[in-house]
Amino acid sequence: MEKKQNNLIPLVTLTSLFFMWGFITSMNDILIPHLRSLFQLNYLQSMLIQFCFFGAYFIGSVIYFAISYFKGDPINRIGYKNGILLGLLISAVGCALFYPAAATSKYGIFLMALFILGLGFTLLQIAANAYVSLLGTEESASSRLNLTQGFNSFGTTIAPVLGGYLILEFFADKSGIISADSTKIPYLIFAAIFLLICVAFYVIKLPDFATDDTGTTGFGALKFPQLKRGIFGIFFYVGGEVAIGSFIIIFLKQANIADMPEAISKNFLALYWGGAMIGRFIGAISLSQGLPPAKKLLYMAGTSIIVFLLILSIVNLTLVEIYPYLIFMVLNLAGFILGRSAAARTLFLFAVVNIILLAIAIFVNGHAAMWALVGIGIFNSIMYSNIYTLSIAGLGKYTSQGSSLLVMAILGGAVIPVIQGALADVPSIGLQKAMLLPMICYVYIAYFGYFCWKNVDHSLIDNKPAAKH
Repeated sequence: MEKKQNNLIPLVTLTSLFFMWGFITSMNDILIPHLRSLFQLNYLQSMLIQFCFFGAYFIGSVIYFAISYFKGDPINRIGYKNGILLGLLISAVGCALFYPAAATSKYGIFLMALFILGLGFTLLQIAANAYVSLLGTEESASSRLNLTQGFNSFGTTIAPVLGGYLILEFFADKSGIISADSTKIPYLIFAAIFLLICVAFYVIKLPDFATDDTGTTGFGALKFPQLKRGIFGIFFYVGGEVAIGSFIIIFLKQANIADMPEAISKNFLALYWGGAMIGRFIGAISLSQGLPPAKKLLYMAGTSIIVFLLILSIVNLTLVEIYPYLIFMVLNLAGFILGRSAAARTLFLFAVVNIILLAIAIFVNGHAAMWALVGIGIFNSIMYSNIYTLSIAGLGKYTSQGSSLLVMAILGGAVIPVIQGALADVPSIGLQKAMLLPMICYVYIAYFGYFCWKNVDHSLIDNKPAAKH
């Protein structure tokens, strides 16, 4: 009981961090249409925003893994707290660089700022995700990570509405001319917030999980089959999710889909990311320990409704306008019930649903295609946290090294949107058919979920005691 009390403050502090990097990551989806109009970019060029941001995850993780291979795990040497502090400082610098980027109105400087911001987030991802997993038992790791990821999704939900208002309206040129200046003040504010969080982490006492085994070198983490497959799982998950989020505003603007202006479609982007928040909070309850099935179901249904009402209060939409979304909420709850609180089984089921939704978005026009694409968000919800915890289950002293490899795989967020942008630029393919690429991503995720369902030791990842032999 004492351990839970000691871990409460660190978990709350980390939750604020997850919220902030979710917010900033989702801001890229506002920058894409804004900078695309400002610099007259095609689909491929506009996707360089995601390429530089998520490409930094790959570069940063390669550096981290190289140090880990030759010198021993850096996080085990400096500690998780110092790793998080360094990540926050680098993130603040990245945000601050938006000011000179806007002042000079140079697309290349915007991309450089995003790359540095991504480097900071790389270190935060490596340290914070593993740290959350260590704040308790391995059995409840998926539940804790889903909880913190839920607040990450709260950030991604608010960003399109609040960030979109700041950049596209409040700080925009009142004459209606598209200008880079509208990004100056918002990103300076974000830099200041990162510095404040950094001070908070410095002051608050956090448990130290750095081990004495600082000399663990080599590729020891890669001997675990679930990790090797999980690396590709993260690659395809982040790639698919980011590609869809990056194109939602443009997709809804298509005449054969909804012919919707950016000022309205940003709310549906918020709903896409908000769906992940609904699913992650439900997932935290579904994978939690000690709750009777009937009470767990009641809590899950109640949480779903409360979070949906919260999203409704954030987006500039009425219940009448978004009532079709209630169908996805019911399906999501049914998926958790069929998943039986098992991380791998639930991951498999949700991936299959997203494959079906993408097929509808590709081969059907009008609002059916629009809602199918927006509805994917709620089924994305538990994917990152479940893939992550399934991948590092049982890694022991190789956990940080495994975490760095998984963060390296966030490269998918750089690669998949760029390839999709290139496909969308081909006249014979177009944006709608280019959604076949994210569909392929979810096919692999379904495979990974099925593999772990049948092969990984479930006592390490699900709400079940280990079997006695």
